[in-house]
Amino acid sequence: MSTLQRVAVTGSSGLVGSALVSHLKSEGYTVQRLVRRKPVSPDEVSWDPKAGTIDLAALEGIDAIIHLAGAGVGDKRWTSKYRAEILNSRLLGTTTIAHAATSLKPSVLISASAIGYYGETGNRAVNEDDRSGDDFLAAVCREWEAAADLATGVRTVKVRTGLVLDPTGGALGRMLPLFRLGLGGKLGSGSQWWSWITLHDEVKALTHLLNSDIEGAVNLTSPNPVTNQEFTGTLARALHRPALFPVPGFILKAALGGFSTEILGSKKVVPAKLLESGFVFDYPHLTRALEELCKE
Repeated sequence: MSTLQRVAVTGSSGLVGSALVSHLKSEGYTVQRLVRRKPVSPDEVSWDPKAGTIDLAALEGIDAIIHLAGAGVGDKRWTSKYRAEILNSRLLGTTTIAHAATSLKPSVLISASAIGYYGETGNRAVNEDDRSGDDFLAAVCREWEAAADLATGVRTVKVRTGLVLDPTGGALGRMLPLFRLGLGGKLGSGSQWWSWITLHDEVKALTHLLNSDIEGAVNLTSPNPVTNQEFTGTLARALHRPALFPVPGFILKAALGGFSTEILGSKKVVPAKLLESGFVFDYPHLTRALEELCKE
């Protein structure tokens, strides 16, 4: 058990946040969840990221803050209005949290980012030292991380998370029903690289970062990225189904709009800092990960 006892978490109702809160509690941490409404239980603390307000008194003496909140990039079509929401939800929330961290001086602030930071990487493997990309999400991630860096006097970690795999949500949750019916297949050309991590290892890595001395950007991805064709083929085999129904890129573009670039684009990302720190993945390889996640 760490010497860090009290952890505040934003985005605690999301896929990663809810699993993280449950895990931290099981490990003996006291978790305080930041909510954008009136608190209804002793473990809730109010904050308003748009107004830039937070109940600092309720967080006095906090040991760590894990900031995961932000509008989902795949939840809606990328209209100009929703692009602004994607950016502003991250900038306003992260700025509020960074200022709170500067005031409260926890031992660590862990702030979410994404591998979208790297933009299109093609077949080139990238790590935390590589430059940012030049597309919309890369620009969002740069500003998002810059907002986290406003926290002064606090060890700050910016976690660039890949595709988080769990049957209860995210991309895998959306793909499973079709693949279980035998209606799945590669997306677009299938040659694009997908950098993934199981929800289990995501939570394990976040807990590891709480208790390390790592700071700066950290990639939260498996050490073994795969192409989309490998991913969809492995998923079909795990379900004992064929993968005979590829989805052409133009259909994805029509259905998803701007977000299709994240499905059809290639991001080959490796977790150099995690591996250097001695972190051990429980699911480093996709085959075992999907076999476990697809159990009925």
